[in-house]
Amino acid sequence: MLAQFPENTYLCIVIIQNDMNLRDIKKDIQYVIGAFIDDCTLFLNMNPDSKNADEITGLIDQAVDLYNDLRDKVVSAPKEEVKAYFKGVSQELLAKTDSLYEALATAVKKGLAA
Repeated sequence: MLAQFPENTYLCIVIIQNDMNLRDIKKDIQYVIGAFIDDCTLFLNMNPDSKNADEITGLIDQAVDLYNDLRDKVVSAPKEEVKAYFKGVSQELLAKTDSLYEALATAVKKGLAA
């Protein structure tokens, strides 16, 4: 199936990914943080008697705060250097979500061990 695509398809995909606009960054923020919240609620639903449910709901609150902060940053983006600004916001999204996932992993281990 991949042989049907022209040789420069990968280049086109890279150009599209680097050409980020307001709509794309908003969708990325919503998707990444939504996936994290889904993972948290999945653990809570699968383990209703977990002793660290408060810790995981605290992580959900942190994710919602991160969502609101990043959306505010995106909406109030400067008019110049927009692509670089969005790239910075995207990197911040990934870095902070990684730390939230690490906290979730430790909470899940602690919840399953108890």
